[in-house]
Parts: sequence; C-alpha cells; structure tokens
Amino acid sequence: MKIKPFTLVLAVLFQCLSLPVFAQQSAALSSLLDKNSEFILPQTPDKISKVLHTKTIFYEDANGEKYAKWPTESGLELYSGLGKNNVINEMFFEITEDKEIVISGLPYGLVMNKTVLEKAEVQFRKNGAKVQKLGADSEYAGGSKLIFRKGKHFTTLLFNDKNLLKSIRITTELVDPSVN
Repeated sequence: MKIKPFTLVLAVLFQCLSLPVFAQQSAALSSLLDKNSEFILPQTPDKISKVLHTKTIFYEDANGEKYAKWPTESGLELYSGLGKNNVINEMFFEITEDKEIVISGLPYGLVMNKTVLEKAEVQFRKNGAKVQKLGADSEYAGGSKLIFRKGKHFTTLLFNDKNLLKSIRITTELVDPSVN
C-alpha cells in the first residue's frame, strides 16, 4: 500500500499540532517536596510564590476565612486556607475538569490526568487507603475518592468518572469533597 505524499504531510502536520495538547508538564514543586516526594508543611505564601514563579492571590470567603491561591501556567492551581501569621498547614492541588493537561512533579509522585485509581490504591495500601464512590452532587460525580493518613495529615485523592486523578488535598482533618 502506497501513501500519497499529501496524506503523509497531513498526518505529520496533525501529529505535530496535537502533540502540545497532550504533552506532560511538570508542576515544578521539587523544592517544596521532601526526599519521599511528600509536600513539606508548614509553608509560607512567599516561598510557594517564589517556587512557582507566580503571584499569591489572597482572598476571603463569606465567613471571613482567609485563603491563598496560586494559578500556574501549566493549568495546575494550588490553594490553601491561611492560619495564624499566614502559615499554611494544608494544601490543595487542582486542575479543572475540562483541562486535558497531564501534570507531573506532584506529591507522592502522582500525575494529574494520568494516575489512575487502581494504581493509587496499590501505592497507598500500606497507609490504610480507603476508596469511596462520589455521589452525583460532588465535584467529580461518578468518580471516586481515595483517603489515607500519613503522619499528621490526611490526603484525599479525587478521581473523575474515568478514574483519572483530578485533585490532591492534603489536610489536617478530613474535608468533604462537596466543600470548596
């Protein structure tokens, strides 16, 4: 079977154009992770801004609780509640459901939009990981959440209905996924 030159050019062009859409990007968090690839807490907004090369956006919710967030060029967004003296003791890592980007360099060696539930279950089995189905009213309806405790922090991994990792939440207590 012969391939016509025009068909070959179109195929190569299409692959070149589609490559950046699915290219894996790094979250560039290495200096915020310890030797076990765990996110180092507590942190400060200034240190996170410096590492991510982005400005901290400070805001308050309706109850007057203070928060900070760091949207990155990769499409990953980090956010956290602020404690006394703006100390950060929890961290949330999110990408929006409609973003088809793959982001590596995250805590525990996880990769957004690539790590699947089954792999995470095996990886965190020794930490007593428990899986629960998410309800229709949750952020990732039809998906699952995997929860485990490591030290004094709980980690909740949220997966969409295709079992792809969409969110990492490192908290001092368990947080319901319907709460943003």
